[in-house]
Amino acid sequence: MGRWVRPEVYPLMAAMTFVTSLCAFQLTRNMFLNPEVRINKAHRRMAVLENEEEGEKYAEHGLRKFLRTRPPEIMPTINHFFSQEK
Repeated sequence: MGRWVRPEVYPLMAAMTFVTSLCAFQLTRNMFLNPEVRINKAHRRMAVLENEEEGEKYAEHGLRKFLRTRPPEIMPTINHFFSQEK
């Protein structure tokens, strides 16, 4: 293992760990919270699930609700600085 773990490899390992954790988070979120994923046997038997409330809850999560109240700027201070007339 010492042959592969060198200081030059640390950034690559960090990036790969970060991306792998994001993938695991998204897969877990979809598996347990997505209304279209059917793990339960009773839900798999039904052709179409009539659960609009659950779908709305999944689509309108907390981050989306928070960002809806914010202005659509990534860096408002820099945008304001460069858009001011001098």
